[in-house]
Amino acid sequence: MTPRQRVLTTLSRKKPDKVPREISWGAFTPALMKVFREKTGATDPAEYFNFEIRPVSWTSTKKKKNFKEIFKDYLPNLLQEAIVNEWGIASLPGSMYHFMRNIHPMRDLRSKREILDYPFPDIKVPYRYKHLKGEVEELKRRDLAVAGELYCTIFETAWGLRGMENLLMDFSTNSKLAETLLDILVDIRCEQAKRFAKAGVDILRLGDDVGSQRKMLMSAEMWRKWLKPRLKKVIKSAREVNSEIHIFYHSDGYIEPIIPELIEIGVDILNPVQPECMDPSKLKKQYGDKLAFWGTVSCQRTMPFGTPEDVINEVKLRIKTVGENGGLLIAPTHILEPDVPWENVLAFFEGVKRYGWYNKKRKFWSSLALCCEQLS
Repeated sequence: MTPRQRVLTTLSRKKPDKVPREISWGAFTPALMKVFREKTGATDPAEYFNFEIRPVSWTSTKKKKNFKEIFKDYLPNLLQEAIVNEWGIASLPGSMYHFMRNIHPMRDLRSKREILDYPFPDIKVPYRYKHLKGEVEELKRRDLAVAGELYCTIFETAWGLRGMENLLMDFSTNSKLAETLLDILVDIRCEQAKRFAKAGVDILRLGDDVGSQRKMLMSAEMWRKWLKPRLKKVIKSAREVNSEIHIFYHSDGYIEPIIPELIEIGVDILNPVQPECMDPSKLKKQYGDKLAFWGTVSCQRTMPFGTPEDVINEVKLRIKTVGENGGLLIAPTHILEPDVPWENVLAFFEGVKRYGWYNKKRKFWSSLALCCEQLS
C-alpha cells in the first residue's frame, strides 16, 4: 500500500498492510528538537521518519503584526517579554523550558456588546486559505495523507480569550456573553472547516481538551449544552462539502461519558486515548466498529520513564489489542517533553517496525527484497 492508502484504510477501520505511525506535528518540544537535529542532522521529523501524514494549515495574517498595540486596551501593563498572538492572547515565559502562562484579553469583559466589539482575527478572508488546494494536491501526489489542522476548535480558544474560570462561570451565570463568544468562534471554525474540505484534505483534526486525569473538566450535561451542538455544526460544515472526510477529535484525559455522543455528531477518529485515563483496549471493544484510534502510547509514563524495551512492549500491546483487524494509527499520546530519552523515540519506531505488520508473510518477503537490494 502507499502511505495514503494505508492511513485511509486504517481510518476506515479496515486492515492495512501495516500500522501507520506518527509523532504529531509540533510534538518535538524545543529541547528534544535540538537533540533530534544533533542526532540525525535533519530538520524535519516527518520527513526523516517518513510519517504517512502531513498537516496543512492557515497562512499567517497580513494585518498589522504589532498585536501588542492592537490589543493594548485589553492587555494593560503588559510586560515587555510577553508575546501576543492574533487572537490577543498574551503569553509569558513559564517556570522552565517551553512552558508559558497566558493572559486572557477578555478576562474583564462583562457584556455581549463588548464581545461583539472585540477585534477578532481576519481568519475568514480569502488570502488565508488560497494556498491550501495546491498544497494538498502536492502532498497527495507524494501519496501522503493530508490533515487540516483545527485544534483548539471552540472551548480552548474561548477560555484562552476569557480565562477558563470565567468561561465556566459564564456558562452558569452569564449565558448571553458565553453564547455570543462561542457563536462567533463557531462561525469562524465552520468557514475554516469548509475551506479545508474544499481543498481536499483527508482528515479534519478538531480538538478541545475537556477531560482531566480522572474525570471531565465539566459535567457531561454542561458539555452537551454548550459544546456538543456547536462542534456538530463545525463537523456538518465539512461533511456538507465532502461527505467522505474523516473527522478526528482530540481531547486529553478522561472523556468516556461523551464518546457515544462524539460518534453521534460525526467523529470517527478518537485521539489521543491516554492509557492513564482510559483503557484503550476496552474502548476498542466498545467502539471499534465506529471509531478508529490515533495515539495510545503513554507520554506520562512509558515514553519519558520507561526503558526502550518498555516502549517496544507497549507498542506491541497496543498493536495487538487496539490495532486488531485495523483501526489504529499508533502515536505517543502527546508532545514529547525534554525528559523523553532519544533512545525511547527510536524504540517507538522500532516497535512499530517489529510488530506493526498485519501480514507476517508479506513482512518476510519485503524484508528479503530489501536485503537483496542492499546486497546488490
